[in-house]
Amino acid sequence: MSVTMWFDPTCPFTWRTSRWLRTEARARGEKVTWRLMSLAVLNEARDVPDQYREGQQAGVRVLRVLAAAAELHGNDAVEALYTELGIRVHDRGGRYDTGTIADAVTAAALPAGLAGAADDPARDAAVRASHEEGQARAGQESGSPLTAFGDSAGFFGPILTAVPAGEDAARLYDSMAALSTITAFSELKRART
Repeated sequence: MSVTMWFDPTCPFTWRTSRWLRTEARARGEKVTWRLMSLAVLNEARDVPDQYREGQQAGVRVLRVLAAAAELHGNDAVEALYTELGIRVHDRGGRYDTGTIADAVTAAALPAGLAGAADDPARDAAVRASHEEGQARAGQESGSPLTAFGDSAGFFGPILTAVPAGEDAARLYDSMAALSTITAFSELKRART
């Protein structure tokens, strides 16, 4: 079964979900299709507190680089670049600044010039198109991440507070894949602990 994940690289919950999904899909010989979504686009008509707006604006620059990677180098490049960005920001506590972007591009073995896409607003259209595709797949406005198994409707989530491993990771994957086939299923939620 194919799996697609729409992600905003600034979201720490999305980072955890991506690490679980990537590992579990690989263990099954499956590949994740990485697609972009933007919390800045999602919230552009909303009054967002300053503490979140700064991160969303940094995300705009990073998403431009990821869009360029997708267009010029394909899905594997998006995965490699997102991994290098996430390690620097989510694992090591860095910021999405010009230096972090350039370092991640180099570590992902992509051409150094790709980092220049951060300041290219022409990339915004590709980000928005991918974002809207994910929203349509989920059927309503949803945050990051969005996950879709096969041709089924997409989900907001799963939201993970830690990266599951072993049997927990496998059960979560199997459960998400199974739920995706039930057209009457809509939503589950509980407190984040």
